[in-house]
Amino acid sequence: MNISVFLSYPKPITKEQEYFIENISDFLRKNGLEPRTLGVTDYDMSAPLIAIRRLMLESNGIITIAFKRTKVIYGKYKLGTSSEIDIKDKWYTSAYCQIEPAMAFQIGLPILILREKGVIEEGILEKGVTGAYLPEFDLDLSGVSYLDTQEWNDIIKKWEGFVRTVYASKGNPPKLY
Repeated sequence: MNISVFLSYPKPITKEQEYFIENISDFLRKNGLEPRTLGVTDYDMSAPLIAIRRLMLESNGIITIAFKRTKVIYGKYKLGTSSEIDIKDKWYTSAYCQIEPAMAFQIGLPILILREKGVIEEGILEKGVTGAYLPEFDLDLSGVSYLDTQEWNDIIKKWEGFVRTVYASKGNPPKLY
């Protein structure tokens, strides 16, 4: 039986994003982990945050993939203030890429967040916010898969170790002393 992990991502909008999810899911299964995603592998009639929490409690870790979702061709950040900044050709991801890992953090699950190149670093997508390494991957590199890099191999092994520790610990009775 594979160890349950939450795989969080916005619905892919490109073939490359779909392929990336398929490859991550296959990788996890080959390593004894079962990726679970609300609306893909699991369905729930409850409000989304309740359904997410329920699935999170059944999981032993989370991988969030912050795919490009909404492109801002030109915009303003902090419009009308002395710290106004131009935003040009930047991508945003789904709000759930902020919500789900934050929920996982609150219950102590191991978190791995992967951010597609070009997605704005803000909130939980900023380096250092969760204390975990936050890698960026580029789906535009033809012939090079992020899952073949040394960076991926190093971080996934470390995260997987944390997940296996959570799984083992969940079987232990609570300690009152």
